[in-house]
Amino acid sequence: MAIPEAIRPEILQHLETFVGPAPDAWVFTGLRKNPLRRGNFNPQSGWKKAVAEVGVPHLHFHDLRHTGNTLASRTKASTKDLMARMGHDSARAALIYQHATSEADQEIAAALSGLVDGERSRSCSGECCPSCCPSC
Repeated sequence: MAIPEAIRPEILQHLETFVGPAPDAWVFTGLRKNPLRRGNFNPQSGWKKAVAEVGVPHLHFHDLRHTGNTLASRTKASTKDLMARMGHDSARAALIYQHATSEADQEIAAALSGLVDGERSRSCSGECCPSCCPSC
């Protein structure tokens, strides 16, 4: 998976500090360098303490995946591209992360307005009323 350049330094620092040199080394491990499992994640990772310290005590680890995938969906990538990035086999799973936002709604309205204006300028005979075509 391609890593955004903006977070590359933090990823490299994590790898250097916590991950062994082998190319197949685990990225997230417990105290004994064993893979973290769902049942031992919180005590082994110090997650609860870390999120409390940054002021978001109810944040779950999976919320990070959800946020990342939601941000990825806002890049206007296709559903198929998002599925590949997220490791999903179905469009339905990828669509969970494509939240409607007021920002996207504004962009859609502006794009629609541009289409309408473009069509009006192409079909204007010069004899329409000003309320129909402001350029006449």
